[in-house]
Amino acid sequence: MNIAIIGTGYVGLTTSLLLSQLGHKVIGIDKDQDKLKLLNSGTSPIHEYGANELLAQLGDDIVFTDNLPGNVPNSDVLIIAVGTPPKASGEADVSAVEAVALEIADCLAQNRDYVIVVKSTVPIGTNKRVAYLVNKRLRERDIDTNVMYASNPEFLREGKALYDSFYPDRVLIGANEDLAQDILSRMYRPLIDQSFTPPSFLPREEHYSVPPVVITDPTSAELSKYACNAFLATKISFINEIAGLCDRVGADVTQVSRVMGLDHRICSPFLNAGLGWGGSCLPKDTSALQAVADEYDYELRMIEAAREVNERQLQVVIEKLQSELKVLRGQTIGVLGVAFKPDTDDVRDSASIALIRILLERGANIRIHDPIATQNAVALLGADNVEACDDAYIMAQGLDALLLATEWPEYAQLSLEKIASAMASPVLVDARNFLHPEDVAEAGMRYLGIGR
Repeated sequence: MNIAIIGTGYVGLTTSLLLSQLGHKVIGIDKDQDKLKLLNSGTSPIHEYGANELLAQLGDDIVFTDNLPGNVPNSDVLIIAVGTPPKASGEADVSAVEAVALEIADCLAQNRDYVIVVKSTVPIGTNKRVAYLVNKRLRERDIDTNVMYASNPEFLREGKALYDSFYPDRVLIGANEDLAQDILSRMYRPLIDQSFTPPSFLPREEHYSVPPVVITDPTSAELSKYACNAFLATKISFINEIAGLCDRVGADVTQVSRVMGLDHRICSPFLNAGLGWGGSCLPKDTSALQAVADEYDYELRMIEAAREVNERQLQVVIEKLQSELKVLRGQTIGVLGVAFKPDTDDVRDSASIALIRILLERGANIRIHDPIATQNAVALLGADNVEACDDAYIMAQGLDALLLATEWPEYAQLSLEKIASAMASPVLVDARNFLHPEDVAEAGMRYLGIGR
């Protein structure tokens, strides 16, 4: 098929690479000239495992351009994958989605079948809104063409987005028309059958089986995306509440979560107590879901509680630091990890960044280290008393406390003895319960975890 994908961020780029690898003719469209230059030189603008390798492998089979009018008319499927940032109210801003929908409507040709797919994470009813805007514009143009609409949410993890694209847990297609359902099913057929040849650097795991296909209406598909992320956020907040109780009764939350995770009805992912959830999805999507509920005068008490617990986790870490340092003003605190999770340079809504801001407000001096996200954090924080360090051991010199905020695998390989000897006050707050308390204590450091 001829497929145009508008937006080349995490979702748009990974979808473009996937569909091109599946054998479709893919055009990635974006207005950001810097991003286009990188993509057309074979370089991914986002830090995502396998993206550069796949760009090199696909070569001229995939095209990136800003020419929407020149590529929309001959496309069979038009996928909208632009950003939907939160408004001040918490509601998702769909203005970019609507603008792209109108741009598409201005370019559609006469007497053709098209499927317009909304892949961005959008509020319930956006698919209907897009259909209204496009159909209205087509009437104004006096164009007679068959346009169908679908919702096709993604379920990707940053850092593993390509793996999740090629080996999804499920494929969700929300469309009312049988023809639209058939077209998208055929578009994904090599993925659904797993009949494609996997990239050498992204092999198919032996235990992986073909993904189930769920076909539903667009509204149910839109809500499914929010419901999934809200539930994952709730799991994290739940175990963080249990961690608070563990601190008080002397239990170890890592053992509690292990017991819970062995129950197949619960399972272990997202049951890691720590600093809380952040990033570009869970905060935004839980907020947007609450905003939708507010429109219908409906209370989402569990989601509201999950958000409150998540915000409280920052204060839990602050209190642990204060219990050791007493006064934060003037103290020098090192932070290991500023990306919102490992394997990404994304610092959007990073819990680490939020914690650093609180520490700065309390008058602390901050040094930061991250394998790849340091510069992004410095640009976001813009504070004179934030010192970026390329070497964790140099950062440790004279520290009053060290905070592990992102569980990068590299940090498990650090010499804790070397870190401890460099610090003025060897205190480690492990906000991700990543290190072994015994190893930290043996290195001569005071260990404080979350719920252990």
